[in-house]
Amino acid sequence: MTYREFGNTGKKISSLGFGCMRLPEIKIAEMTEEEKKARENLSWYESQRDDTWIVDEEKAIPLLKAAYDAGINYFDTAQFYCHFKSQATLGKAAKLMERDKVMIATKIPMDEVNSTADFRRMLELQLGLLDMEYIDFYHLHGIGKKTFDEKILKFGIKNEVQKAMDEGLIKHISFSYHGETKDLPYVVETFEMFSSALLQYNLLDRSHEENINYLAGKGIGVVVMGPIGGGRLSMPSELSEKLLGKNFSTPELALRFVLGNKNVSCATSGMGNMDMLESNLKIANIEEPMTADDFGKVAIMMEELKKLSDLYCTGCNYCLPCPKDINIPHVFNAYTYHNVYGMSAHAKNMWNAKRGAPVSDCTGCGVCNEKCPQHINVVEKLQEVAGVLSGL
Repeated sequence: MTYREFGNTGKKISSLGFGCMRLPEIKIAEMTEEEKKARENLSWYESQRDDTWIVDEEKAIPLLKAAYDAGINYFDTAQFYCHFKSQATLGKAAKLMERDKVMIATKIPMDEVNSTADFRRMLELQLGLLDMEYIDFYHLHGIGKKTFDEKILKFGIKNEVQKAMDEGLIKHISFSYHGETKDLPYVVETFEMFSSALLQYNLLDRSHEENINYLAGKGIGVVVMGPIGGGRLSMPSELSEKLLGKNFSTPELALRFVLGNKNVSCATSGMGNMDMLESNLKIANIEEPMTADDFGKVAIMMEELKKLSDLYCTGCNYCLPCPKDINIPHVFNAYTYHNVYGMSAHAKNMWNAKRGAPVSDCTGCGVCNEKCPQHINVVEKLQEVAGVLSGL
């Protein structure tokens, strides 16, 4: 495993981090119609708690331990991952690790913070679920300027963070960012306490590249989420051969590119099985995943990819559940295979398989628009994409 400086924390972080959003799960029951109806009035955050699913810990815990044994020392989770089960599973796996040799990162969902007291309440809840005395990197999750001004500043969260740090409950305060790129420096310079940041960055989305350089210059560690573009770059293509004359798989090219940015401290990947872990480890074990020359060549290619990508869905599933049970990420993913990769036959098969209700059931309620961290007009795009896919 290769390691990098983690900002000014004095820590060395593994270049590959384990994202605990996609741990293997088991569906143990079907949701009743009454339960489905009751969820229509829940907030997105509350709706993620679903006890018809459990984490398959017989697979998940050995997977996490294998990652640790291979040298991964950064594990990233959140309250709502894996239907609210991820933190507890990671906590169990961490009992098999030397606690002072790993960095556990989790997140406070700022949408659920509506008072000063909510910060401490959520922190204590998460410590309990993790069954830990402290959290290494605690993220103010999914923030932008609006959330920062109306929640973090309004409720004096900075003071609450300091209290928790003084008590040893938090070692470092961090943030994950879903706001406008131009507003990130304002957030950093106003808060003045951040040790690390979690940003989206990949072959298809370089919008935060300047912010990554800015953060590194401030001594703030940069962790990248979505290095494979939410799965968009997980399928075979000829990109590597065409661009570099090298036989890299598309996901390998994507991960090499992210780690080719010297200002990136760590790339997190949501790994659901041993094959995914082993594949990513091969790249993370390379001292120079991508040369500066190749990085520049690929950067030029990314601009070309943007021209092909008129819909950027990361597959984060934040838009779910849809009140009409439309599987929005599945529909958008099928479109990606057609539009970006030219894999129209595969896209057609995905469309015909139809997981969830048909797009024609959409009422245009707009709930998905409000929840999308990429600010996609989901209602509008669903209709456009359905028109294209139905014509394949």
